[in-house]
This record gives sequence, structure tokens and C-alpha cells, in this order.
Amino acid sequence: MRVHHLNTGTMCPIGRRLVNGTGSVFQRARMVCHCLLIETNDGLALVDTGIGLGDIADPPRLGPKWVRQTKPRLEPAETAVQQVKALGYAPSDVRHLLLTHLDRDHAGGIPDFPAARVYVHQREYDMAVKQVGAPRGRYIVDQWKHGPQWSFYGEGGEDWFGFKGVRALGDREPDVLMIPLPGHTLGHCGIAVRTKDKWLLHAGDAYFFHRQIDARPKMPLVLGVFQRRADMDRAMRLENQERLRALKAAHGDTVTIFSSHDPVDYDRCRCGLPH
Repeated sequence: MRVHHLNTGTMCPIGRRLVNGTGSVFQRARMVCHCLLIETNDGLALVDTGIGLGDIADPPRLGPKWVRQTKPRLEPAETAVQQVKALGYAPSDVRHLLLTHLDRDHAGGIPDFPAARVYVHQREYDMAVKQVGAPRGRYIVDQWKHGPQWSFYGEGGEDWFGFKGVRALGDREPDVLMIPLPGHTLGHCGIAVRTKDKWLLHAGDAYFFHRQIDARPKMPLVLGVFQRRADMDRAMRLENQERLRALKAAHGDTVTIFSSHDPVDYDRCRCGLPH
């Protein structure tokens, strides 16, 4: 199974040292929207979609405060759909969109693939789409107003390194699993993909900084504040981070774990370097 690592949205907030942990506080930081394009037996699948063409055409819909704080570049060439085309595929070749959750910087590309089925946790769908208990302004409903085809997953499923997982693409693709990792949102999930004898785990926003799942975790100040403010259930997020830390310690040679926005994780994956 061939996997492409894509950055589908660069964000450049001020205060590099306080966000990336290096450089000056006066420099712009670098954050990414790390997505996967997977060549499966049933067409192409995207894990998360990043910022979409509709967001770039109408930045205010992303929220003035979010745009002001994160300073996204909003470059059309970075969108998933344009990168899919650059790889020689048509947007219609993308048949599956596997979403870790439905925050604006993960779901923006959904309307760029109108024929694709969208896979999310049932609890995420209820909050984001049905607006059942959703924090005000958390989700951008314009990103799915075209009415995509949805597939939902609940609790339970088979065991995966101690986590409960679900086969995200059914029996045709038993090596793509949705792993519940709530905390950042209540329906937040990771997506695990088997490549030969190893696994990739896209942990979404279960953590923000690559050293958070080290044996001795570290976190830049401002990024830590932002993460706490974005939590729907901080205790659950911390519990799942500890589980990821244990997974890395016990199975780091078999499972490569990475998060959505950390540029170090992204660069290591792109270059095939150890985590």
C-alpha cells in the first residue's frame, strides 16, 4: 500500500520559539496540516483534507480570530485536491475521506472531493454536523453544506496494540483502522495504516508537539496554551497522550506515530527518518 505524506495548509503564527521550540520569539513559526494520500485496493483515500479551495476563496468563513492567530498561507497549490492532480490523479479517484475530526483545518477539503465518502466517528458527526452539544463557533458547517455521503463509527471494534479500533474501509481494506482518541474533540480518532510489516498512526490532534510523546515530554509555552484551550476533555486527551507515549516506547520500531500540525513529524515522515 503506497502512502504519500502531504502538507495541505501551512500556518505561520508569530513566536517561533514559543510554538516550534526553536528560533526567536519574533520569528514566524511553522505549522502544517499533515494529511495522507493512500493508494488502496478500492481507489484513493485521504486521511484528513486540510484547508480547501473554498476556504481560500472565502477566508472569513474560517473565522477572523482563527485566521489572525494562525496566519495560514492560503495557497491553492497546497490544497489536497491540487496535490492529487499534481500526482497525476483526478479528484474523482479519491473515493474515501477518513477524518480524524471535523475542525476547520482538517475538514476544509471535503467539498473538493464531492464524490468521496466521508468517514467520521458518530460522536464527531453528531456534534459538528447535527450541532448536538457543539461549542459555539467550533465547526465550520459550510465545509459540508454540499451534503457528502457519510459513514459513521461508534465504540468498540477489534484490538490494536491495546487500542480499540474499527476497520475504516471494511473488509476490502483490513489494514486501515480508525482508532478512537477522544479529548481534543469528543469524537476525535487516529487513523492507522499498515504498510508491509509496519504501521503508520496519524494521531490527528491527540498531541501537537513531537516531544509530547517522548519518555520525558516537553511542550512550548504558547502551543501548550493553545492546545489546552482547544480541548473538549483535557483529562481524556492527557490519558490518550500517555497511551501514545507507552505505544511509542513499546512498539516504536513497528509503529510510526505522528500528529497533524508538527513540522518535525511531517519532515521526518517525508524523508523516511526515524521518529
